[in-house]
Amino acid sequence: MAQVRLEKITKRWQSTDVIEDINLAIPDGEFWVLVGPSGCGKSTILRTIAGLEAPTSGNIYIGDRLVNQIPARQRDVAMVFQNYALYPHMTVAENLAFGLRMRRAEPQTIDDRVLSVAKSLGIDHLLQRKPTQLSGGQQQRVALGRAIARNPQVFLLDEPLSNLDAQLRDDTRAELKLLHQNLGITMIYVTHDQTEAMTMADRIVVLDKGRIQQIGTPMEVYEQPHNLMVATFLGSPPMNIITATCRHDAFAIGEQTIPCPEAWQSLLRSAQEKTVKLGIRPEHLCFSQSNSNAIALYLKAIVVEPLGSETLIRACLPDDPSQILQIKVMGNLPIRPNEPISVQLQLEQLYLFDSHTGDRLS
Repeated sequence: MAQVRLEKITKRWQSTDVIEDINLAIPDGEFWVLVGPSGCGKSTILRTIAGLEAPTSGNIYIGDRLVNQIPARQRDVAMVFQNYALYPHMTVAENLAFGLRMRRAEPQTIDDRVLSVAKSLGIDHLLQRKPTQLSGGQQQRVALGRAIARNPQVFLLDEPLSNLDAQLRDDTRAELKLLHQNLGITMIYVTHDQTEAMTMADRIVVLDKGRIQQIGTPMEVYEQPHNLMVATFLGSPPMNIITATCRHDAFAIGEQTIPCPEAWQSLLRSAQEKTVKLGIRPEHLCFSQSNSNAIALYLKAIVVEPLGSETLIRACLPDDPSQILQIKVMGNLPIRPNEPISVQLQLEQLYLFDSHTGDRLS
């Protein structure tokens, strides 16, 4: 086990920076998740740590060792790929043993380790099968087992659950988290799925366009997003963003007006008649008067999605159909499309963003 440290890592293809000025210090034994939209550079960072890509500039340390010039096979890391990359001509047992055989471990040590790992992952009854005889979930376990069997310092996972169906993905996500708790190994996990990031990570690294946008615990990033990108990427459904105009001590939202929270008034005194972005989570819009600081916002329902325990409602401003808001409420509500609705907006749950830079202002 070891810490992983990246110092000013940049990867350039021709004249384009795929990743730029990446600084990370991942403590020994923690589970970090790199998350962001497709093309943001998260897999490039993982492959750079693994030694499959060479950085254009910057340094990579695994433990106290600078590994820039050390080939992938000597970095003592294990990587699980999206497509599992199992050897089709080998049995499960042979796939699990492959890394140990490459290290010339003793045959008895290999057999013991393979059986131990297989039992821990519940695949000991599959040891004599070949990958084509396994389901997607079983292949995924074999790929994980092959990495675990090597007992590496660092465990790298590149979207390993993306090929699984929804139920199996949920089950395997929980198994991975339990596996990390049992092994205590440093894990770096790449995904574009914000649910995986929120549920599994000790810390999340949010990336966009090759740059780090924010690093923090899941709840820190969810509750205190640094900018619009982070605010709208994390959350299901994502944060609602409302375009508003500052007018005196209030915000004009279309033809409606809501008061400006007192804590923001000095901040916005010089922003009169300027446009800002207000953010509010779907779960913070409700249909009942929850507290004295709640303000009514009038909308028109567009789509109603009952999910049993909760209902998702997509609605718009009556005078501006382009401004769409999503509402998440508990239970099943008898609301129909095109029906006018009034929701309670809690001022203390509002976020304020600069409309030009996207940075959070408060």
